Amino acid sequence: MITPSDDYAWFADSSLAEAYSFIFVRGLTPEQLVARMGGRAADFSRTTLNESIDAGSYYNYKTQFVAVTSVGDWAFVAQHNSWLGADDKFTVPLSAGTRLVSLYRLDIKGLEDFRWVEDGEIRFGFWAQEGYSEKVPDELVETMKQIDHDYGKNHDLYQGPGLVLIERLTGIKLTPQILEGSTYLSGVIPEQPTTT
Repeated sequence: MITPSDDYAWFADSSLAEAYSFIFVRGLTPEQLVARMGGRAADFSRTTLNESIDAGSYYNYKTQFVAVTSVGDWAFVAQHNSWLGADDKFTVPLSAGTRLVSLYRLDIKGLEDFRWVEDGEIRFGFWAQEGYSEKVPDELVETMKQIDHDYGKNHDLYQGPGLVLIERLTGIKLTPQILEGSTYLSGVIPEQPTTT
């Protein structure tokens, strides 16, 4: 049984939870994902997440500064104060030939988004102001029942349900150690990804 107080309460209390974008893409290395997003890994620096957040704060809101690491078989993009995880024009092409799972929040506007995209098709999502997809895929029926039981019907994704969905669809249990202890490729990407 998923228990929010034990598993993901740490994230809801973190400063990152105020404004973040997480994107997981299966089967790619960080370098491959940077290239798929239109960047050049050779131009990126190796940083901690906090160093990446500090570096990204020097860019304006139109510039996308990303930090990419690997977690198991997945490339993981972690950003502070970014909307990329909620941008279907970005995430859907990025999922070409694989699975993509993204989670986004901007506290100041009360916005949250979640996507599961399979090779260009949005299989399930949560849209800010609208809620979850009407149809729940078979793979998530039990997970959604558990989320409703543990977090209630009117829950915020950042309080745990978003991370539970990530865990179910990627097999990755996001922890402070993964976020803070990983080395990231950090740098600037163009506004739209390439799907090569």
